[in-house]
Amino acid sequence: MNFRRVLLVVVLLGGFWFVTTHLPDGVGHLGMLNRADGKSPLSLTEAQAAPEFDTEEQNNIAVYKRVLPSVVNITSTAMTFNFFYGQVPQQGQGSGFILDKAGHVLTNFHVIADANRIEVMLSDKRHYKATIVGSDKVHDLALLQINAPNLQPVTLSDSTGLVVGQKVYAIGNPFGLNGTMTRGIISSIRSIRGPENAPIEDAIQTDAAINPGNSGGPLLNSRGDVIGINTLIASNGAEQSSGIGFAIPVNTAKAVLGDLTKYGRVRRPSLGIVSLAIGPDLADQMGLSAQSGVLVQKVTPGGAAERAGLRGGDQQAYLGNQPIILGGDLIVAIDGHEITDTSDIATLMEKHQPNDTVTVTFYRGRRKMTARLTLSEGREIST
Repeated sequence: MNFRRVLLVVVLLGGFWFVTTHLPDGVGHLGMLNRADGKSPLSLTEAQAAPEFDTEEQNNIAVYKRVLPSVVNITSTAMTFNFFYGQVPQQGQGSGFILDKAGHVLTNFHVIADANRIEVMLSDKRHYKATIVGSDKVHDLALLQINAPNLQPVTLSDSTGLVVGQKVYAIGNPFGLNGTMTRGIISSIRSIRGPENAPIEDAIQTDAAINPGNSGGPLLNSRGDVIGINTLIASNGAEQSSGIGFAIPVNTAKAVLGDLTKYGRVRRPSLGIVSLAIGPDLADQMGLSAQSGVLVQKVTPGGAAERAGLRGGDQQAYLGNQPIILGGDLIVAIDGHEITDTSDIATLMEKHQPNDTVTVTFYRGRRKMTARLTLSEGREIST
């Protein structure tokens, strides 16, 4: 009896082996692969080896690996008041990047504005308390410092010569998602208004996804060098990427950094005037000699304009409910550049330093005049 059982087992195993190894493909192996409902059996195709990366993918990976250790997550804590007027901590997050091995970190001013405590987290999750070396509210930049070993700084590029269509990368912490990289192109180079309504000349517009939390992080070229600092998104109120983001050009940041490290603040050139923009309608009403320009209402005592002989007004008037002073000089050009608004002066001041000399063209009554003016220092961008 035992011999018969053993023989039966051998026969069954032999039959199983024959069916699974000798039947042609498509004849349901094991029988159970033949679906009673008539549907095809599941058939998977798997790769024999890990895929090779193409040239573009290799560059993406190389940029990310190179720059990620230099990008930081910044958490700022500010004290606010709740409904019962009690103080409660409120946290905000942004990005930044390491400038040198001494621990200097560049970010946006709005990331750390009003903060009582600032903490920097590196890509390897190390946390450090940061101090503010200096800040520039107008340009929306802030320089921090941490005390940490073995830091890997970024490489700063030159933002002149950037062209539309050039490939760019953004690395940061959108919505707190650390170490996120997005890719796009330069969509435009244009002048925009920053958070403080000050002009940002040659701002870099990009379609690389930039979201809340990316602020202060680097915008990179295809070699992984920093060409800008991500700062704004055009979201139409949605507070998320719409494919239109802006970065401060790195050359602007370089100019600001020089003053922040040396003085702890930014030295701004100023004409030393209180001014009023004049358009054609106002010019006709006031009987001015030009259709547009900037009217000098007051000159700052000891300021650049006063030293150069420019005059403010002496006639009190009102523009709606706004008190103004008429009778002063009307500035129409600086260094040959037409001036039609106070923003034109602010834009030109961005290209100068205190003690630079400029030529101002203005009308005094019907008389057209010019004056050489040595720029003074102003704490804010003023005209």
